[in-house]
Amino acid sequence: MRVRKSLLCIFPFIVLMMTGCSLSARDAGLVSLTSLDDLSVISLSPGEKLRVVTTTSILGDIVANVSGQEINLEVLLPAGEDPHSFQPTPQDLRTISDAHVVFINGLGLESFLSDTLESLGDQLIVVSLSEGVPARELGSHETDDDHAHHEAWGDFDPHVWLDPSNVEIWIDNIALALAILDPTHAAYYNASAQEYLGSLQELDVWIQDQITHIPESERNLVTDHFALGYFADRYGFEILGAVIPSFSTDAEASAQQLAALQREIQAVDAQALFVNVGSNPTVSAQLASDLDLQLVSLYIGTLSDAEGPAASYLDLMHYNVETIVAALQG
Repeated sequence: MRVRKSLLCIFPFIVLMMTGCSLSARDAGLVSLTSLDDLSVISLSPGEKLRVVTTTSILGDIVANVSGQEINLEVLLPAGEDPHSFQPTPQDLRTISDAHVVFINGLGLESFLSDTLESLGDQLIVVSLSEGVPARELGSHETDDDHAHHEAWGDFDPHVWLDPSNVEIWIDNIALALAILDPTHAAYYNASAQEYLGSLQELDVWIQDQITHIPESERNLVTDHFALGYFADRYGFEILGAVIPSFSTDAEASAQQLAALQREIQAVDAQALFVNVGSNPTVSAQLASDLDLQLVSLYIGTLSDAEGPAASYLDLMHYNVETIVAALQG
């Protein structure tokens, strides 16, 4: 991913780096995370299935592709729900407390679960599937005035699934975790994981082919928040900026930041502003109207319902790539 020099002058602390930092450092806001190395067999009664909870619909779909019907799977966030603004209910608390294991994205995405997990104590197994993923990090080049924004936005970019090679790491982690917790079905989990890895590799090749339809000069992304960094890194796009210069849609932009973004868009004659399905598009819609940009919706943090265009992770990626290509190919 290329970040324009002029934008770095405006937002000096948004220097994105790759880091291999520890699990505890990357998810300091969540308690009781369990490393894959510390998992052990769950004792199940005859006929009992492993009870697994995932946070987002995307995680749920990917876990299901490995587990099949061999587990009881619950997904906390319904399709269409923005994970950045989700608030768990008492029923969610009961669902989590009944689980043998909770799979999370990690990297701060599930900050909404901090109080819930703390209330349940150490008996709950919570596994970050992004363990081992090279995480994009907010840089240290910030002013004192920017420090409060840095703290509020979070240090790490959680949108790892928008690069299929990161989802390959998820698949390895899921298969390993399930095989340890439920060794009776280990062969099935491993075989399913290998089959899905093939689908991810085919997806990656297809995306690279589709991107060739966009002229290199038009491979610029403006988004409602900084969500497409991993995608941009993988496929050679330039991030011009974001309406909310944060990894979360829950943050806010100042008038000065919006004015700077507007100048950046005008300087390169950007074609589109991409927004997250499920988030509030009001500010983005106004900016798009002011600058005569296409306002284009992508499925970033959630799947669609079963009848929608992004009912699975593979569908989500196909839809997003086709939508981006259509908006930018000229």
